[in-house]
Amino acid sequence: MDGICTLGNDRVYDQIVALLNSIDVFAPGMPVCIYPYDDQVERLRELVRSRPQLTLYDNTASIQRWDTWVEQIWAAHPTARQQWNAIGSTGIHRMGTHRRFCAFDGPFNRFLYMDADTLLLSDPIPIFDALTKYDWVTYDFQHKDLSHVYDENSDWMERLFSAKQLQRQAFCSGFYASRQGLFDPDRGQDILDWLNSGEAAVLYSMAPDQTILNYLVMRCEINSCNLALTLPTEQRTGNSVTSSHFIIQENRVYDKGVPLLYLHYIGLSSKFFARLCNGENVELPYREVFLHYRYLHNPETRPALLGKLVTAKPQGWRRYLKPLAQLLP
Repeated sequence: MDGICTLGNDRVYDQIVALLNSIDVFAPGMPVCIYPYDDQVERLRELVRSRPQLTLYDNTASIQRWDTWVEQIWAAHPTARQQWNAIGSTGIHRMGTHRRFCAFDGPFNRFLYMDADTLLLSDPIPIFDALTKYDWVTYDFQHKDLSHVYDENSDWMERLFSAKQLQRQAFCSGFYASRQGLFDPDRGQDILDWLNSGEAAVLYSMAPDQTILNYLVMRCEINSCNLALTLPTEQRTGNSVTSSHFIIQENRVYDKGVPLLYLHYIGLSSKFFARLCNGENVELPYREVFLHYRYLHNPETRPALLGKLVTAKPQGWRRYLKPLAQLLP
């Protein structure tokens, strides 16, 4: 069975509703599974009860297996703990983001993972079609900026990965497709041995899930493709709200006349979306598109957005977003 999965808690409730509604439009009937970022999921539980195609992952044994494996991975890193302590992050930084790894346990034989801050804007069939040939499918331009994929200053970079491999396989962990059982922590001792031998130094600790997934795909030589590199040039589009040239037509977004497969509100805090949905006049890129899908099934509850305009500014990843905006089409 094919399905779409995402990750979140009640803090990103509005974004998850928008994502689910966009899936209703462009992949009607597609089952969706939410992986819990943490235990704050009461509103999401209510949402699940109202949507027959939606489930909230509750396999605690699976969650614990992946949590334990991730803890072992980061225990091998020489400087991650000091870096996290320096920014006041206790425990493993953004530990909940690793819960997306549970998709390798199920419930879908093949799955498309989408971050909560994305919208599906076209039929995802090209992604699932690509999975008939590849075990890992992506569609982004992260390969143009590796600074949030690996520690580029690590001596292990050139020892582990060729420039060609980095160009072909590096990806953003906000959107990718794969299959059940591709990775299994119970059979992951070889990977832990590689990391403990010193290779963990290549991991970029401030984007913890993204760097681990890239390492797994590249180091294990997974058969992968990036549609941003393999599609005919005239069919490729960008996907990030850092691109300002997209055109909105009838609640879809187009890049040079080609509809986007998905739109990623990367780098924008969930707080801005919550404030917007509470009626605050928050300006963010492609706001009307988000609001359309957030209130698709109950437009009468859409807030009026009165008062002074407040511009949402990316936090944390600001230094990352500026060069990324210049790289994306």
